[in-house]
Amino acid sequence: MAAIEFTRRYAMAHRLLADPHSKCAVPHGHNEIVTVRLEPRARFRFGGANAQARFEALKARWHGWIDGHVDHALQLNRADPLIGFFREREPQRLASIMTFDGDPSTEALAACYWLKLAAFLSADGLPFEVAQVRVEETPTNAVLFTRENFAADECGVTPGAWPTRADTSINEFERLA
Repeated sequence: MAAIEFTRRYAMAHRLLADPHSKCAVPHGHNEIVTVRLEPRARFRFGGANAQARFEALKARWHGWIDGHVDHALQLNRADPLIGFFREREPQRLASIMTFDGDPSTEALAACYWLKLAAFLSADGLPFEVAQVRVEETPTNAVLFTRENFAADECGVTPGAWPTRADTSINEFERLA
C-alpha cells in the first residue's frame, strides 16, 4: 500500500490549566506543524488514473480547515475562564477559539485532528483511512498517534462534538447559542 502524507504549518496559542504552577498556565503560542499519513483501503493496481484519489481531493478540505480555522486559533479548555471574558467582551472572537474537554495539550490536539480528518475522508467518500497524525509543537517536541497507539472509539470525545463532524467547526459555541 502506498501511504500519502500531507504537512501543514500554522500558528496557535493555548494555555494549560491542570497544573497551575506550570509555565504553560500562561497563554502562549507556538508555530506548529501537523503531518498526516493516509493509507488506502485497497492495494495499488496499475490502470486508469494509477491513483486511488487525486491529491487535491484528499487534501482540499483538510488544508482549507487548517488554514481557515485552525491557524491563529486560541486553544482553550472548555472550563477556562477566558471563554467567559471573550463571551462578555469580545464575542466576535469566539469563532477563533478551539475548545477541548480538558487541557488543549498537543496530545489532545493530535487526537482531534485524527477525528476531524477521518470525518472529512468519510464524508467525501474517499477510499483512505487515517494511519498517523504527528503534531510538532516545537522543533524538539512532537506527538505521534498511529493506529497502534490511538483508538478513535475509545478516546472519550463526545459523539457529535466538533472533532467528529465533517464541517469547519473548532468549538461548540454556535451549536450552544
